[in-house]
Order: sequence, then C-alpha cells, then structure tokens
Amino acid sequence: MATMRASRETGQQNPFDTTTAAMIVVDVHGRVMGWSPAARDLYGADAQDVLGRPVNEALRDVRTRGDTLQAFGAAGAPALREVRTENRTVRRPDGTLVETVLRIFPVEQEQGTPAWVVMAAACDRYQEWMTDQSMLSGLFTQSPVALSVYGPDTRLKWVNGVVQDVMGWHAGEWVGQANSVLFPHGTVLSPPGCHDIEKVLEEVLRTGEPVLDVHWRGPIPAASEHHRVISCSYFRLQDDAGRPLGVCEAAVDITERYEAETRLALLSRASGIGTALDVRQTAEELAGLVVPDFADTVRIEVAESVLAGEDVPPSASGAPAGLRLAAERTASERSIARGDSLLGVIGSGSTTAHQRLLSLPLLLGGSVLGMVTLLRQPPRTPFTEEDRALAEELASRTAVCVDNARRYIREHTTALKLQHDLLPRALPQPSGIDLAHRYIPTVGPLGVGGDWYDVIPLSGARVGLVVGDVVGHGVDAAATMGRLRTSVRALAALDLPPDELLTRLDDLVGQARIGIHRAPGDEWADRALGATCLYAVYDPTSCTCVMASAGHLSPVVTGRGTGGSQAAPLDLPTGPPLGIGGLPFESVEFEFAEGTVLALFTDGMVEARNRDVDEGVADLCRALDAPTGSLQGTCDEIVSLGAQGSAEDDAALLLVRVHALPEDSTASWHVASDPAEVASARALVRGKLEEWELDDATFVVELVVSELVTNAIRYGSPPVSLRVLRDLDRTLICEVSDGGHTSPHLRRAGNEDEGGRGLFLVAQLTDMWGTRYGRQGKTIWAEIELGQEVPLDLYPTL
Repeated sequence: MATMRASRETGQQNPFDTTTAAMIVVDVHGRVMGWSPAARDLYGADAQDVLGRPVNEALRDVRTRGDTLQAFGAAGAPALREVRTENRTVRRPDGTLVETVLRIFPVEQEQGTPAWVVMAAACDRYQEWMTDQSMLSGLFTQSPVALSVYGPDTRLKWVNGVVQDVMGWHAGEWVGQANSVLFPHGTVLSPPGCHDIEKVLEEVLRTGEPVLDVHWRGPIPAASEHHRVISCSYFRLQDDAGRPLGVCEAAVDITERYEAETRLALLSRASGIGTALDVRQTAEELAGLVVPDFADTVRIEVAESVLAGEDVPPSASGAPAGLRLAAERTASERSIARGDSLLGVIGSGSTTAHQRLLSLPLLLGGSVLGMVTLLRQPPRTPFTEEDRALAEELASRTAVCVDNARRYIREHTTALKLQHDLLPRALPQPSGIDLAHRYIPTVGPLGVGGDWYDVIPLSGARVGLVVGDVVGHGVDAAATMGRLRTSVRALAALDLPPDELLTRLDDLVGQARIGIHRAPGDEWADRALGATCLYAVYDPTSCTCVMASAGHLSPVVTGRGTGGSQAAPLDLPTGPPLGIGGLPFESVEFEFAEGTVLALFTDGMVEARNRDVDEGVADLCRALDAPTGSLQGTCDEIVSLGAQGSAEDDAALLLVRVHALPEDSTASWHVASDPAEVASARALVRGKLEEWELDDATFVVELVVSELVTNAIRYGSPPVSLRVLRDLDRTLICEVSDGGHTSPHLRRAGNEDEGGRGLFLVAQLTDMWGTRYGRQGKTIWAEIELGQEVPLDLYPTL
C-alpha cells in the first residue's frame, strides 16, 4: 500500500528523470563542477560549499571504508567508461544520514577529456519505482489476469499476453474491434440491470468511477464449444491532467467457481421443492429449479401407481413400468424424447467426460417412483461428477416429496371415498319440500373434513333436516361424521323433538366413544367432541319448523329480512357444541310461508382467510335474494361465492324450499272413548277415501284405523283423535292420538290366543308404523302405500 501511495504522489515518474533527479557534474580530476538545486535538497549542501571540492568528499559514503569514486581521478579508468549504479549513505551538514542511489554517466568533452554526470535519488523512491516497474512488467508478461485497454472510442487498443493466449488471437487481428464484435454471443449475468459491456465502458469513461466484478458468460474464440464465465472489472486510464485515455479491463476466468456457487445455490433453493402435496406440482417445482440454471431441458416422469396413490413395488430393472409425463421444461430448441432416456445412466457409476444426457431414478428405498432426465446442449459444458452428485441429491429430495404426495393422495382418496359413502347418496324427496345440496371437500393438504347434511323423512309427512361439522380433517373426521350421522338418524327415528335429540346426542358424544363409557385413566378424546349440529323438523301440515342448534350457525331464511334484503339469519338460540355438556338445548318454532327457502350450511361455506363469517353470511343472503329460477342455480351461485376465499375447510350446503300440504289432503276427527265409536271412525275414513277417489285402499285403511282406534280406546287415555293425510297420492298416513304414554309392541300371537294379532296385521299391510310422543300424549301412525294389493296369504287370517 505504501508503494501504491508513493507511486500516485510522484506520478510514477522515473527517479532519474532529469526534471526531478539530483544532478552532479564531475570533471576529469574528480572535482564537483555542477550542483543542481535537487542535489542541494537531497544532500542539504549549497552549491558554493561543494563546487571545486573532490566529489569523494562531497559524497563520502560513511558506511564503507573504501572509496568507490576514487577512479574518477584516474584518466581512462575502464570502470568509469560505462554507466553504472551504486548506493551511498551520505552524512548531511546537519548530521543526518541520507541513503541514495547514484547512477554515473561518462561524457566526452570537446577537448576529449572525460567528465561524468552523477544522477542521485533517494533509495526509498528508487525502490518504489523499481517495484512499480516490476509489477507492470509482470502484468504484461507473467500475470494470469487478462488485461485489455479500450480507447476513448471503446475500441480495443492493447492486450497483454494472457489475453492473446487464452483467446487464441493472432497478432493484430483484435486491434480496433468493439467488444460486441469480438464476443457476439456473450451474456452479462450480473450486476442486475447490466446487459451490455460497451455501455459499461462508456459509463466508466464518462464518470471515472470503476465498475467491479461484472460477470459475463459466453463462448470465447479459442473454445467456442464451451461457455466460460468471466469476472471483469473496469477502471479509467487518464493523463496527469485528468483527461481520459481509455478504460482498462481486468478479467479472470471464474467458470469453475461460478458453477460451484450455482450448484450450492441450487441445493439451497431445493427446499422449495414439495411445497404442496401434489405430484405434478412437485415435478413442476423441480423443473423450474434446474432449467435453465443447471440444464437446458428436463423431463420428469412418474409411475402411474404414484399418481393413483398406490404403493410402488420394488423394481430391479431400474425404470418402472407405466411412466406418465409429470413435467417438462426446456430452454433450448431441442426437447427430450422418450427414447433419449435410454442414453442416460440409471444408477450407474461415474459420469463420462462428454455426457450431456443424464437420467436418474426417483428412488425411495427399493422402489423407483419415476425418472428425471436432464439434457445439456453445446456450448454448455457436459455434466461433471459434481453435477451428477447434485442431480442425485435433487432427485433424492424430489423422490421424498413425491412419495409424500403419493401418501397424501392415498389418504385423501380414502377419506373422500369414506366421506361420500357416509354422506347420503340420494336424498329423499318428501312432498313438503324441494331440495338442493352440495358438499365441497377441502382443496389442499388438509384433506376431507367432517361436514355433513341429511334429510330424514319422519311420520306425519314431516321431514327432519340436519347439518353438522366435525372438528378436524382426514379419515378420522370422516369416520366420526358417519358415526354422528348414524346416531342422529337413529334418534330421529324415535320422533324426538330437536332439543331432546341434541341432548341425547350430546350425552353420547360426551363419552369417550359413542355408546361406550370412558374407562378410568383413558386419555383418548373423541373427535366428535366439539362437533356442531343443527336439527330441524318441518311439518307441511302446519307450515311450522322446530329447530335447535348445538353450537352451529343459524340458518338463513328468505322473507324475513329488512330493507332491501329479503333473506336473513334466523334468531335461533345457539347451545354449546356437542360433548361440552352443562347447558340445555332450546327448541324454537318458526312458521314459514309457502315457498320460503331455508339455507342450512357449515362455516366453510361462509368463512375464509380473507372473509369473515358476517361477510360470508351477507353474501349468502344476497345470493338467496337473487332470482335464479331454481334451487340448483342458487346452490351453484352460493358455492361460487365460497370458492373465492381460500379453501381451508370443507363445506356443506343444504337448500330447502318449503311447501304446505293442501288443506283438502288432510282430515281429522275427535273420537269418543267408547268401543262403539270404532265403527263410526271406519265410516268417516271410508267417506273421506271415497271423496279422494281412493276406493282401492279402503279395505286396508279401515282395518288399520279399526285396530289403532281400538287400541287407543282400550289401552290409552282420552282425548282420542284420528287424522288421515294424503301425501301426493303416493302414501296415505293414518294417525291415532290419545293422552296415554304407553306404546303398544308388536308380538306374535299363539294359535290359541284371542288377541295380539292386530299390530301384526298393521305391520303386514303398511309400509311403516310407529309411535311418537308429545307433551299431551302419544300418536300411533301407519303409512300405507297407495295402489298396493293385499297379500293373498293374509285373507285366511282376516
């Protein structure tokens, strides 16, 4: 650094330059005849003090005994007839010592007598100048750094020997050429925003600011078949007045270092592979990683069994059968054909010196999940052993991610199949409602959840509506959903009110397993714990709907909004989620007008990462208000609104349009608690059937009514009532109610028993029969399919 600073201070001038060196003239007798001002400054003596004195006295070397200048006084001394250099340490008049270098030049005078000119310079300055000269000479002839000088016109003016050797140029063929002509196929890699070397030269000339470490890649004339990466630095050359003379370029070949750094960067970015549990996306991520930084073309194939989520058997032959293209990317004109992969090496040893096609298996354990084929084209260098090691590492990481995706596909497929199998495949179509429904599974790694819905036909043309949500995702959530759905159906068959049904369901969920009490010390928690459920019962005869909620969102109903919106959520008390316990559930009865639409849904339909529940419910209300013409169209519109958010949870939607049972389809009578009134009840029913033109059903209906009314009078309590419902000419429903709470049971009577055959006949002649309880007693009901014939084997019994 001291040398560099001194060189700048002195302008890198020769210390023996006549304008700066100390000059001393010595005559033939060895006396000082001339003493320059620079000599006075160097030695500290004035001219009048040294002129005429022997030079040996004026420049006495205090560190040596000999006197090397004595030969000045010997005429014709051969040592002084040549230029020579020597060092002297001279004591100045003030007592200080100065180390100098003397360069002695013999001169001839007109008289033919000899004389000498002695040029003196300080030793440190002389040493610095010699170091600079040595360094410059080394840069020109020995340095491995390629040096080039471009003139003010950015044309090449000078290069050192390294440039000519590396480039393979002949003498003079490069002079005056522009960089774009000498290297037409190169590309500037960095810094960002730099695309043209000539622009860099112009900028350095204009500003004088150096530009360092510009990375350039491309072919060079001596090796056009391979790309090289060169690090170039530029600084301006200028004269003493600061006028630019050109730009010097210092270039170093960093191809190996750049490729090593590229491999390291690729390996670092490999963590971006497998961000999603999807085989094709994983393959696309690998393709985007290696092209174009590592290869010109890549082809990734996976086994069909992987795409199906199936196990891959171990393969001894290398490539598995049934490969399917998962991703392909190319940065060149040529792509990889299927047959090209045979040229690659599958699990082989070393990489050959000219291997441009590399095929590697996606190997996990002993199973080959697929193949990765990489291609490099000239002028890119072939694959090296280091490249192969990197490719194997990338293939290994990709294989793990592909196998994770395969396992997810298998689990997701299993969960989805289980979910669809446990959901109702085809909902019933009761006469009192129209239905539309959707189930949307989760998109992404979370998988299928536990959302469900159901429609349950109940006695008296009523219908049960259910929607629920199980905590969690996957197979466990789907299985738990199936258990809850089965439990709700079993409890609904008992014709329980909604609040009582949820209470019993809550008791079941509160146990460690449905129907099984928790064992002491059992820490296992049921996934049903914390599940939500809404249960509603709609009665088309009264147009009322009774519902209760266990932590679930309230339904949205049309015709109850205010202002511009006609749809609004119902004001329904929300009980705790299932399994929490401690708080009762509350049923609320609502009356709906003809054509009212109810929307029962889970939170996944209205809640997303970028949308809260209130916004989602408002969107759902607007969709219900919009005239679509059909429930299916409204259903699709609501699903499309939910799809705008992030699908982080599955969603279930059940739309119900309610209808009232026509008044002329219902008939009811009060019956006195007298066995003699049974005949009157049969006559009333027979008359109503004649009015409805259902004479074919008279025999069966009279028999059923007779048995049910007789049981109510004999074993029940007053008041007794009879009701007959006609359900769209498909089913006839007979209901007998009384104030008792004792339910009759079906039994098989013996040959000699006088009774016990009534309910057996009812069960044989009806589709279904049962008992439901209310606050005022019980109701025994039976459904008779219209148009059915009485089995012949029953006539003897009758």
